[in-house]
Formats: sequence, C-alpha cells, structure tokens
Amino acid sequence: MQTIIYILPELFLSLSIMTLLILGVFIKKSFKIINALTILSLIFGIVLVLNQPQDVIKIFNDSYIIDELSIFMKVLTLLFCLFILLISADYVKRTNTDKIEYPILIMSSTLGMLLMISSYDLIVFYLGLELQSLCLYILASFRRDDEKSTEAGLKYFVLSALASGLLLYGCSLIYGFTGSTNFHVIANNLDSANTGAVFGIVFIIVGLAFKISAVPFHMWTPDVYEGAPTSVTSFFALVPKIAALSVFIRFMYVPFLNVIEQWQTIIIFLSIASMILGAVAAIGQDNIKRLMAYSSIGHMGYALAGLATGTNSGIQSTIIYLTIYLVMNLGAFGCIFMMKRENIFYENINDLSGLSKNHPLLALGFLIILFSLAGIPPLAGFFAKFYIFMAVIESKMFVLAIIGLITTVVSAFYYLRIIKIIYFDKPKKPFEENYEWGLKIPLIFSTILTLIYFVHPSILIEIVSSIIIY
Repeated sequence: MQTIIYILPELFLSLSIMTLLILGVFIKKSFKIINALTILSLIFGIVLVLNQPQDVIKIFNDSYIIDELSIFMKVLTLLFCLFILLISADYVKRTNTDKIEYPILIMSSTLGMLLMISSYDLIVFYLGLELQSLCLYILASFRRDDEKSTEAGLKYFVLSALASGLLLYGCSLIYGFTGSTNFHVIANNLDSANTGAVFGIVFIIVGLAFKISAVPFHMWTPDVYEGAPTSVTSFFALVPKIAALSVFIRFMYVPFLNVIEQWQTIIIFLSIASMILGAVAAIGQDNIKRLMAYSSIGHMGYALAGLATGTNSGIQSTIIYLTIYLVMNLGAFGCIFMMKRENIFYENINDLSGLSKNHPLLALGFLIILFSLAGIPPLAGFFAKFYIFMAVIESKMFVLAIIGLITTVVSAFYYLRIIKIIYFDKPKKPFEENYEWGLKIPLIFSTILTLIYFVHPSILIEIVSSIIIY
C-alpha cells in the first residue's frame, strides 16, 4: 500500500484515460466534455505530483525513482501539456480535429513521459518511451484526409521505429555486458575497459538524440512540424523534450558517469552540430512551423552544451534553459495560433506583414518572444544562454562556448527578419480577433514571464539548485 502512494499521479492518469475513453464512446458530441475533464485531470495530476515526498525514494526493486529531478520535470510536463490543450482548443475546433481521441492520446503520451522521467531501470524506461511514441505516431497523422499530416505521421513512425530499435539494441548490450538493467547496478559494474557496454552507450545516445531532434538525428523534425496539425506541432515542440532531456540527464549521470570520457565527446559533437544547423538552416525558411523546427534543433544544441560539461552546475543550467525555452515556445505557438482569417490558419512568415499596424498588442507579444528566443538582454532567453555559457566556460570548454556565441549571433538574423516583416512591411488583411481566453491567458503568461524574468532571476536558480542526480 505504501508503494501505491508514491505512484498516485501515474495511477490517477491511467484511470482517467480509461474512464474518459468509456465516457467518450457513450456521450454524443462529447469532445468539449472530454477536453475539459482532461484539463481537470492534468491539474489534479500536478497537485498529486507536488504532494509527493521530497526525499529520494526507490520502489519496485529500485526500478522507479521519486526525487527532486523527477518531481520538477513531471510538474513541467503536466503543466505544459495543460497549456497546449488550452491554446490549441480553438484551432482543434475550427479544423475539425475535435475528436475525443485527441485529448486522450495527449494524456496517454504524457503518462508515458512520466514513466520515462521516473525510470531507474532500462525496461521501465523503454516501456514509458514506447507508450509516449505510439501516441505521438497517431497524433502526427491525426488528420487522415490531409496528405501532409499522413506523410508526417508515416515519416515520424518509420524514423522513430528505427531510433527505438537502435536504442533497444543499446539497452541489450548494456544488459549483456553489465548483467543488469538497473541504473545503480550498471554504474557499479561499468568501467571504460568494458568496450561492449561503451558501444551500447553510443546506441542509447543515438536513440535519445532522435527524441530531442539533435543533429544528425533531426531529419524528421522540419517535415513533421510542418505536416502535423499545428496543435500537435506545438505539443511536439514542447512536452516530449522535457522527458527526453530528463532521461538524457539521468542516463549520463547515473549509469554512465564512470565512463564520462567515452560519451562526453559525442555530446559535445551533438551540441555543436545542432547549434550550427539550427542557426544556418532556418535562414531560408518561409513556413513558420519549419522555422520553429530548426529553432528547436538549435535550442536543444544549447541544452546539450550544459549536459556535456559533466558538472552539477552544467546539469542545473540545462534544466533552467529547458524551462525558459518551454515558456518562450509556448508564447511563439500562441502567436502562430492567432494567424487566422476566415477560418483559415496561415503558416507563411510573409502573412505577418505589417502585423503591428493591425494588431499592435499581438505584434508586441511576438516581438518580445522573438527577441527572447534570439537571446537579447534583458529578456529570459538571454539569461538561459548566459547560464549555459557560464557552465561551459567554468568547465574550460572554450571552443564549445565560442561556437555557441557565434551561432547565437547567426540565429538572431532569422528572428530579426520576422520582426522586420511584422513592423516594416506593407500591412496585409487583418487577422481575426475573436480569440478565446484559453489562448490569451497562456500567451499573456508567457510574454509577461519572458519580459520580467530579469527582475528576480534567482527564483528559478533556487528551485533548480536543490536538484541533485541520484
């Protein structure tokens, strides 16, 4: 009974998913009810996670861990899943994707992410990963009559299945050469002389790099972001990144800490390649969702730079970076959802022409978000990069820091280009203004938080500084 108390959030979400599925079948035109109940379930899930004990607790033969890292990441996952459902409600209704399966699949995927975040065993981790991935395959191709959505789902399925296969092969090599699937036992049995296990680590890194769309395993990202419904793209851009980076941190600093020399170079390469491609490839994009895909790749490069340091301050800077990235991207997608005229949602960057003349407040919000994504002080995005570069410089990785700074300057070009189009180009026909509060509130929250973060930046540092990896 004591064990069940520790997994109450996961149990509650599982029961909610099954209950909502049954309700959806028996209630006609039940999307609004199911969506509202999903939102309430996520809110209650956050309360349950926050009520978990602050001590480090390992259950089910040490295969599942509850600690400060898992609690923080689970709250982020549930909170941003909630925000996605709120900001995409109007889009889902207008594009006829308001089927009961949509919120249920999102919650099922979120349940898989919670399992990944708390996993302390390769088998539990893989089960969580597959639950998350299966739901994402369906969500990407949710609009069955749309060619682009079907193509996005198929591409993601094929490439993700390949990455999952490589990851599973890596897990089997680790088990074969260390004799266990438990993270703590692997850490005790692993050393740099164990060549087979090192090969396993490489395969696992490949699988995880695919999940966070790090170069060179990013191929699916622009196509899936563009082809999937925008509501699903916003989910892809935010929530799975939390679980994938949590697992990355846990893997690198628990079972594989003893062989840091073997994997550190790989992470540095992934970081540099992601930063460079994210900065350069986005320059020629006209579709704003493709641009956000390359932006996401670049940002994951910066997050990996903190992870590559091999220090506690590096991990904490990565977690801070991820949190600020989520807030900024929430605002960016909130603005994208507002690009609609006569029930048509526009995705071309040039459709933002002269936005400041027709919608000055929306233009101002977009301006703040884009400046923050570019890392312009004193906005939150500047502090996110500042913490990362400080951790990298403290670890004497000067080349990584210099490349990071150069790519920041290059990436500023395409953010400033959008601002130029918004403020200086000839105005086009105005967008609709009858936005729902579900879209306005997260957008206002994101913009204000990004703008005033500099007033008291130590709040986030204080929260994250208590996180120690076990």
